Amino acid sequence: MRIAGLVLIVGGWLLAVGGLFITPSNIGRGLIACLGIAISLMGNLGVLNKYYLARAIWKK
Repeated sequence: MRIAGLVLIVGGWLLAVGGLFITPSNIGRGLIACLGIAISLMGNLGVLNKYYLARAIWKK
């Protein structure tokens, strides 16, 4: 789960940065950047958060 979360975070970041080189239009760059940020947030707040909450100290 940790690796999947990290892959989503890095992949979303790479998509957001790579969107600068994918399309010349500003609207396309903005949409690709928003998609990359959404993927990064899903990896961070969705996958990694669930992993660490399942193994929290107060649940032992």
